[in-house]
Amino acid sequence: MRTLTPPRPPSLPIFVEDQRMLLDADHLLRLLGLERTAFRRLALNALLLCLLALLFRLLLRLGRLCRAFHLTCRRLRCFPQPSRGHWLLGHLRMYLPTEKGLQNEKKVLDRMHHVVLVWVGPVLPLLVLIHPDYIKPVLSASAAVAPKDDFFYSFLTPWLGDGLLLSKGDKWSRHRRMLTPAFHFDILKPYMKIFNQCSDIMHAKWRRQMGQGSMASFDMFEHVSLMTLDSLQKCVFTHSSNCQEKMSDYISAIIELSALVVRRQYRLHHYPDCIYYRTADGRRYRRACDVVHRFTTEVIQERRRALRRQGAEAWLKAKQGRTLDFIDVLLLAKDEDGKELSDEDIRAEADTFMFEGHDTTSSGLSWVLFNLAKYPEYQEKCREEIQEVMKGRDLEELEWDDLTQLPFTTMCIKESLRQFPPVTLVSRRCTEDIKLPDGRVIPKGVICLISIYGTHHNPTVWPDSKVYNPFRFDPDQPQQRSPLAYVPFSAGPRNCIGQSFAMAEMRVVVALTLLRFRLSVDRTRKVRRKPELILRTENGIWLNVERLPPRAATDPGPGPAQEAQAPPNKA
Repeated sequence: MRTLTPPRPPSLPIFVEDQRMLLDADHLLRLLGLERTAFRRLALNALLLCLLALLFRLLLRLGRLCRAFHLTCRRLRCFPQPSRGHWLLGHLRMYLPTEKGLQNEKKVLDRMHHVVLVWVGPVLPLLVLIHPDYIKPVLSASAAVAPKDDFFYSFLTPWLGDGLLLSKGDKWSRHRRMLTPAFHFDILKPYMKIFNQCSDIMHAKWRRQMGQGSMASFDMFEHVSLMTLDSLQKCVFTHSSNCQEKMSDYISAIIELSALVVRRQYRLHHYPDCIYYRTADGRRYRRACDVVHRFTTEVIQERRRALRRQGAEAWLKAKQGRTLDFIDVLLLAKDEDGKELSDEDIRAEADTFMFEGHDTTSSGLSWVLFNLAKYPEYQEKCREEIQEVMKGRDLEELEWDDLTQLPFTTMCIKESLRQFPPVTLVSRRCTEDIKLPDGRVIPKGVICLISIYGTHHNPTVWPDSKVYNPFRFDPDQPQQRSPLAYVPFSAGPRNCIGQSFAMAEMRVVVALTLLRFRLSVDRTRKVRRKPELILRTENGIWLNVERLPPRAATDPGPGPAQEAQAPPNKA
């Protein structure tokens, strides 16, 4: 009689057996074709334990991130969202860098007036602050509590280095203190001659391109951008490249770098450096950075050698009668301990000033000229004011003290900067919880976007915000507004250090332009806004520029605005 053997217990699932074999040192050695020795078993077991520990640590970290993200999402539920976003793109489709994107933002502003929660993709929440009372806690916070966010500025680092725009903490504080004297009025006053000269060059080019005619159409962005680059190169380096007439390698590189940074922002696959610098754009970016850095470094090293050779006193004496440029001021700058800026620090600050100074000023100037062309009554009032200042002078040249004699022109510039701020937003990452006026809290780690455009167009702050009305800034009729209602140069500890420089240059260029030309909008070319690093347009700002007769430029007589305001003849 056959004896029945007891049934074997069911075997482990194949997957589990495979996993057990995978963790077995002998099995792995056999798979690798290696002799099984005690040392190899011990080494392989140690390696497997390390891998398991690493995997466990990664899973633990991922769990913590997921938990922190979940808690942040719960804390953000109190903030309103524009609408249900796309499951993958979030609200990106609403906030495109186009005219339509700005129109969508305006629609949101008409419904939400303080703070808006938007999503970039499914995992990146952004709080957009659009009211003075709500941007105050963030902008007034120290640079340690609300530093600039790397996510939006990191693409500029290879070009600008660790200058004021991108530096943080103690280094930023030290550089800010050392650079502040470079923008003192006594340093800025001699730059007026440069602003006048560069404006003259641009206007001479316009006259030459008009030929025998009295009017032509020009793209303001193109011409004004070259003019601001020309003036900055003279103010920073005392170098005349004649770039308004013929492009130099240095100026071409700066223009190319600005364009490449913007292009990279809208190509997600170019975000990782390891991919970007293997593309054609990445190689062009590196070449352009090399051109800019080489030029700046050569100027700094040459000045440094001269300073050491002659000594500070003799070097300054040799500079008498000439304008101290930005590099000169930085070479002489010392902190509280008597330490100087390194050549690398000076290069970063000079490159930052060239980038920030030319793009933002050219945007602001182009939009001012557009508004004055669009509203001829304001243009004429500005012209009369400027002609009054220039009355009796042989030279059409503005001096520093003349700037205070242009109140209405300044009002027009300020209103244009409100309506078309060159920088539409700035970003901050909160390193601690920040409490808002209504008691809600911005959680630690969240990126805040201070929407300058949104604040300037907030209907609860600026009634009829779409209307261009310079009298909002009439110094004789001050309006009750928060100081943070108008922030074209940002505000708080990290506000724009060069705003006095920019305002002086804009007033000079606007004044001399209106003194010599009459502007009108070219109706054949539609202006469509395009917010990038600065507020540009899709196809430029084309204006009709009409040459004024020399007599009208020097001896105006009563203009249309004066005639309109003249009392009636009682006879």
